[in-house]
Amino acid sequence: MDLSRLFVLDPKRSLARGPATAHTIDDLRRQAQRRLPRIIYDFVEGGAEDEITVRRNRAAFGEIGLEPEYLRDVATRDLSTTILGTRVASPVVLGPTGLQRLAHLEGELAAARAASALGSIYVAATASSYTIEEIAAVSSGPLWFQLYLWSSREVLAALVQRAKAVGCVALCLTIDVPVIGRRERDLRNGMAVPPRIGLSNALDAARRPRWLYGIAQRDELTYVNLRGAPGIDGHGLSLMEYMDQRLTNPGATWAELDWLRELWDGPLVVKGITSVADARRAVDAGVDGVVVSNHGGRQLDGAPATIERLPRIVDAIGDRAEVFLDGGVRRGTDVLKAMAMGARACLIGRPYWYGLGAGGEAGVRRCLEIFTAELDRALALVGRGSLAELGPDVVRVPPAWSAP
Repeated sequence: MDLSRLFVLDPKRSLARGPATAHTIDDLRRQAQRRLPRIIYDFVEGGAEDEITVRRNRAAFGEIGLEPEYLRDVATRDLSTTILGTRVASPVVLGPTGLQRLAHLEGELAAARAASALGSIYVAATASSYTIEEIAAVSSGPLWFQLYLWSSREVLAALVQRAKAVGCVALCLTIDVPVIGRRERDLRNGMAVPPRIGLSNALDAARRPRWLYGIAQRDELTYVNLRGAPGIDGHGLSLMEYMDQRLTNPGATWAELDWLRELWDGPLVVKGITSVADARRAVDAGVDGVVVSNHGGRQLDGAPATIERLPRIVDAIGDRAEVFLDGGVRRGTDVLKAMAMGARACLIGRPYWYGLGAGGEAGVRRCLEIFTAELDRALALVGRGSLAELGPDVVRVPPAWSAP
């Protein structure tokens, strides 16, 4: 008997079949790793310095146990929820990440279409490789816009007005980048924007002709939302230099939110909270939501895992603002744990980049489908029929996480 007809003997062969064959987010990760040059894969996967926080984000979820209850009617299950007043089919939000064309030609456009199709929210980043107007044109679902408290108020005001003009329903302010974290994988690989193919990475890139073709299909890959900003090009600075030299703002304080509120009267979310003190400052400033986030471990190495800080922050905020979480989310059970601990939804970054790298829009859809299927199954197995039924009784959390 020819056993090769009965068994797949080569795991690499199955990985080559595309995102439809992925059963887990890690399957998508391996597919993306095969399709992307190392310089790009490391840009996605890497974090700051020793990457302690990157690993801790993931490991902390494994320290949370689940407490199932059986013989409860879970024949019908509801994964929908309300986020800042908007009803969505999924609590898994595509968080803001820049330059998604690095992973696939259609980048942010593919991700936004996938989010719309699966009933989720897409958060467009300031540092995107397609403009906010281009992203809004293909998005039929709720769209948020992310920005930083950069030093140029003129640039910030223009971005906020553009977000209003295209119908963004919320503004997501990232506060944990007073300076840019040191991402040593990128330094070793010579990562730049646009990516440079030199002697050290030419062979690796040449083995991925589809990726090379995608990179070459449009204008130079850069931060397109900032084209035409004052101080660029004609004044001697490239967009990359402008980002590094003019737009980081280590002098920013919470008082900046008062100015931002004058420009934006819609829902305002602050992303980058890991301490109770900052969570309280945010709600005192009148924000509508906070994202418990450490930038995916890409800023301060040694920062706490976001899931371990979630209980204290939820307790401190109460019902004054909605609480969201990102960092280390790779399974539907991770989403369930976070929501049982008080999060309204989870933002993801790397998982849908894996989908982009594995197969563009189809890959991002598969990423969301995997999360949905896993969350639905986990909800049934803990004996709950809807996300609204989740609470602290569903999880076993290390006592230290909830200590004052």
